[in-house]
Amino acid sequence: MTTAPLISLTWLDPVTGRQGHLVIDRLVRGVCSGGLRMREGCTAAEVAGLARGMTMKEALHYDPKSRYVPLGGAKGGIDCDPRSPEAYGVLVRYLRAVRPYVERFWTTGEDLGLTQDVVDRAAAEAGLVSSVQAVYPLLDDEAQARRRLADAFATEVDGIGLDELAGGCGVAESVLVALERAGRPYGGTRVSVQGFGTMGGATARFLTRAGLTVVAVADVRGTMTNPDGLDVEALLAARDAHGTVDRAALRPGDREEPGDAWLAVDAEVLVPAAVSYAIDPRNQSRITARWIVEAANMPVLPDAEALLAARGITVLPDVVVNSATNAWWWWTLFGDIGADPDEAFAHIRTAMRALVGRMLDRAEADGTTPRAAAHALVEERLPEIAERYGWY
Repeated sequence: MTTAPLISLTWLDPVTGRQGHLVIDRLVRGVCSGGLRMREGCTAAEVAGLARGMTMKEALHYDPKSRYVPLGGAKGGIDCDPRSPEAYGVLVRYLRAVRPYVERFWTTGEDLGLTQDVVDRAAAEAGLVSSVQAVYPLLDDEAQARRRLADAFATEVDGIGLDELAGGCGVAESVLVALERAGRPYGGTRVSVQGFGTMGGATARFLTRAGLTVVAVADVRGTMTNPDGLDVEALLAARDAHGTVDRAALRPGDREEPGDAWLAVDAEVLVPAAVSYAIDPRNQSRITARWIVEAANMPVLPDAEALLAARGITVLPDVVVNSATNAWWWWTLFGDIGADPDEAFAHIRTAMRALVGRMLDRAEADGTTPRAAAHALVEERLPEIAERYGWY
């Protein structure tokens, strides 16, 4: 896919002067999907890259036997620190400005810096029925579908919402598939996680419960390490809404190190689960992990990925690895799964194992990287999607 996005716009907040961006990469059946992020320094180029990634994620999960069929890709972004006192007001004004798009074309939800409850509250204040209301005309039974999704969002598993766990379940399953194909046992495999919000926290939980050892967790205050393993559940219970951990939860054997120490920790698996562009050509030389698994969107710059590949380090790309978050929403809303956690996790694991397996098979057959293989799989699916559902 080399064509330009369908729609790109930039909004200027009349109160604070902050900028917000919306990029609709493609429409399928007249609708697109992609989250809304808020972070200091968010740019139009960043949002455009994320929107293109959403188009790919939708296409990769296309299954003609499912009730859920793909939408187009989009993304929103606001240049503001989500911890700022002015952040919520900026969010509400942004949603008011883009309200016509959310009503008819763009389904959105939480992303970096925002939680779904905050998005829902701001959307209501902006006069919207829902942040995903554009998809309602495509549903067979809107009322039943909305109840199903609401039930899913109200479901908790060991103190964490099902909606917060779905994406991390998919990331963890991607790691497990890679380990199995390499013949490496789960036990003794060490993991370093950058970011302990929705995606990073859930990934750490699932990997720990699978038998891996999380030896490092980084948040905005620094990196917490323990070569024998951190108490992930204790850290999850001690984090705030932005994924910052209260250090009172640390044990005597845990250490606090600088914020970038997660890169060089002695671990086999590195999971960047926070900001984009975290790994660049300069700092990639510090990485000794065998696998980098992109739980965040666009955390590894292309030049850095080439250098990592030359050193034998495999990057499992975001468009596959973190795609279960988006897919879970639609599987639930369209009725492929219900609000039951066991059913949801089983569906995610089955879908992700199949998708990661196809990607790695293609990479091996083509002699290329997993990212290139994922792009090839997308290109194969787009003609059928366009023919069956329309593509703009």
